[in-house]
Amino acid sequence: MPAFRRFALAQFVSAAGSAMAPLALAYAVIGAGGGAGALGVVLATNTVPTVAFLLVGGVLADRLSRSRLLFGGNLLAALAQGALALVVASGHAGTASIAACGFVSGVAVAFTTPAAQGVVTQLVAPDRLQQANALLRLPVNAVKVAGPVAGGLIVALSGPAWALGFDALTFAVAALLLLGLRLGAPASRGSALADLRAGWSGFWSRTWLWTYTAAGTVLVAAFLAGYQLLGPVVAEEHYEGARTWGFVQGAFSSGLLAGAVVCLRWRPQRLLVVAVAASGGLALPLAGLALGLPLPWLLLGAAVAGVCLDIAGVTWVTAFQQHVPDAELGRMSSFNQVGERLAIPLGYLVVALLAGVFADRAVLVVCAGIILAATGLNLCVRDIRRIRRVQ
Repeated sequence: MPAFRRFALAQFVSAAGSAMAPLALAYAVIGAGGGAGALGVVLATNTVPTVAFLLVGGVLADRLSRSRLLFGGNLLAALAQGALALVVASGHAGTASIAACGFVSGVAVAFTTPAAQGVVTQLVAPDRLQQANALLRLPVNAVKVAGPVAGGLIVALSGPAWALGFDALTFAVAALLLLGLRLGAPASRGSALADLRAGWSGFWSRTWLWTYTAAGTVLVAAFLAGYQLLGPVVAEEHYEGARTWGFVQGAFSSGLLAGAVVCLRWRPQRLLVVAVAASGGLALPLAGLALGLPLPWLLLGAAVAGVCLDIAGVTWVTAFQQHVPDAELGRMSSFNQVGERLAIPLGYLVVALLAGVFADRAVLVVCAGIILAATGLNLCVRDIRRIRRVQ
């Protein structure tokens, strides 16, 4: 399948640059004289437009050629990152200029995310979607392991501008690869506003879709707030600091790779049951940190959580692609993404406030409990158990 290989290569190339970008961005802000507050502003400016424009991106993904949208989004991201690299290299970067470039990048993500969900169904037969989704994730997970290390070396040796420039180059190469796909546009009738209303009706009518989104919103917020926010703090206070946390993150990333390999061979029938149950594994590293488990057990928990997360991701996307009509994939994806992304900053805020009142380990126990509760409640939904693989 030459077209699928072209799409997979484009995804891998852009992911290679994006894996270095967060570290380079942080040091660009620091180099411009900013601190934690300035970095928070930059990150928020990158996230807010993604949430704000996701629904627009979903509607467009069901009206226009998805390959063209991906081309335009990657090209826009290349221009934004290229401008940021030039500003940083010139020595005139400030919080405002860095945030402005981040805003444009956030808009690009809003248009590419819904379109990417639908492209796979146009390239691959329904019975091969799981293997295709696993193959797409395998190299992307690999660069998640190597990318930050490579980015750190580039920043240390040459400065953040070079890493940001490399990110811009990867987006440009991905855009050129996607330009060659030339996929047709889904059939669309009526106005964009009518499409949005119809999309919401379709989203709400699928109980399995909105309940999975609601549970995922809670679960993602609890995991990221516990893992990303409190994880390094607990590692610093009760383990060996950055060294331990580096091992934990490495184990988690290795688990992601293993999970993609599992999904290449394992074809469960009840896709959503597997996706929901596997997501409960994210409680393991939080519980391990909360209980102060020895490092080998903590690393095992992180690795298993990574395996579970990738299995959950592949089986969920496969079920979504098989049970949502192609003409609605963009809008359904955008509603799902908005729900999950909105809760992330709220989760960070709530956990930060709780950590100021209660012990960090007690808050981690609560986060792990929330993950397990959301998983258990979602498994009780009858429609979740009814969704099966399309042979």
